[in-house]
Amino acid sequence: MNAWCIMTNHVHLIIRSEKNSLSDIMRDLKKFTSYQLYSTVQEHSQESRKEWLIWMFEKAGKANKNNKNFQIWQQHNQPVELDSNEKIDQRLEYLHMNPVKAGYVMKPEDWVHTSARQYAGLEDRLELELIE
Repeated sequence: MNAWCIMTNHVHLIIRSEKNSLSDIMRDLKKFTSYQLYSTVQEHSQESRKEWLIWMFEKAGKANKNNKNFQIWQQHNQPVELDSNEKIDQRLEYLHMNPVKAGYVMKPEDWVHTSARQYAGLEDRLELELIE
């Protein structure tokens, strides 16, 4: 991933692949993270909203015939082709400023779940290829 920001109810990504299509990447990402999130909620009995979250995931799954048991992610994406340096810079700024505009932090790199930390020279959990 070149840039990312995980918010409380959505995710922003700037990604590229020379091997897979964007739709394949998004499908696999959603499938993997859905099962991980669902399993984590089920296994952690100290989560005060456990029953409600499982009920919501399962309700969403039943409402969509493409699912078997549950649904966490929305079925659609909003991809934007970044075909110029100007668009890349604009989207990178938008992505990293999301937690600041939401009022969660004062600076983008203060948000733990963002590549802005690496762009600011701080350590992070994910390896990143910086966009220059």
